[in-house]
Amino acid sequence: MKTFNLEEYLSNGIERIVKEIMKASLENPQESLFLMQYARESRKARALRRQKEIEGKHIPPFLIASITNQCNLHCKGCYARANNSCHDCSSDQDKALMNEDWKRIFGQAAELGVSFILLAGGEPFMRKDVLNEAAKQKKILFPIFTNGTLIQEDSIHLLSKNRNLIPILSIEGQKLTTDKRRGAGVYEKLCDTMETLHRQGILFGASVTISMENRDEVLSEQFVQNLASRGCKGIVFVEYVPADPATKNLALTDEARAVVLRRINELRKDRQEMVFIAFPGDEKSSGGCLAAGRGFFHINAHGGAEPCPFSPYSDTSLKEVSLEEALDSPLFRHLQENGNLEKEHIGGCVLFEQRDLVQKLLRGEC
Repeated sequence: MKTFNLEEYLSNGIERIVKEIMKASLENPQESLFLMQYARESRKARALRRQKEIEGKHIPPFLIASITNQCNLHCKGCYARANNSCHDCSSDQDKALMNEDWKRIFGQAAELGVSFILLAGGEPFMRKDVLNEAAKQKKILFPIFTNGTLIQEDSIHLLSKNRNLIPILSIEGQKLTTDKRRGAGVYEKLCDTMETLHRQGILFGASVTISMENRDEVLSEQFVQNLASRGCKGIVFVEYVPADPATKNLALTDEARAVVLRRINELRKDRQEMVFIAFPGDEKSSGGCLAAGRGFFHINAHGGAEPCPFSPYSDTSLKEVSLEEALDSPLFRHLQENGNLEKEHIGGCVLFEQRDLVQKLLRGEC
């Protein structure tokens, strides 16, 4: 029986995503030119990760970086507000990573062979200084997960000049569903933003939090076609994580997850001009959850290295150690070596249901 090779699994996934993005950008010469150059850098990054693997050091190809804990919206069920990592205005801004800190982290990521850094928040367009630093790292693609309401003329200019920054607009479904969760008028603002991006020839995608409540709507041909007609080139389907125990009924069941994955595979076959990504996807095929450094980890706005955004616990700060050293944190090692990432769970995060255990690990109680 062939031994599961995590590095090969992840790197092959990266290549597939890059090829799909290139296919989606064929009608855009400027985007296609950049992506051809990036594809070469992606192969070099794979070689760097492979060499580290030989040296006994596993480097995940993805990072998630919450570059701010401030947001201008109050979305229902927001995990970031539920765990108090997101606010209207930051009262502890002096503790946040500075622009120079992010510059150092992005540079170290490029040297290690990280291919994608997903920029999140809060609302990342509230930190234009950090976006400008990310733009300089052409070896890395930076999908920016944004609510889309703060993309103004200066942001359009930044995105147009720097094709490694790819806005991913959060949307919940059609107008009623989106405004119900994100606030009145947000859907129309998103549509305006999409039209502006499309008119300027900027590659963009959409992010959908998929639950038992909206799954039929967001997987429908009508919804996908609506986004495609506005110029959207890809959709990231993110499984709902019940930040409030009272909403566990909204988390996908195993049966529903199987249906969702089948439908996404159908969309990949029928709409090859778009990219479709499921997060976390089929964990069985990847040997368990990819958090805690297996496939990615999360850096919070204060520099804490966390297993993932849904498991906001850290024993290591990027203010004090390098990115490579953070990957060897005691918490990450324990979670990887003791089967915590392979347990059965409800919703899109295995560690969310183990938060009591994770906190005990941090206190040294187990």
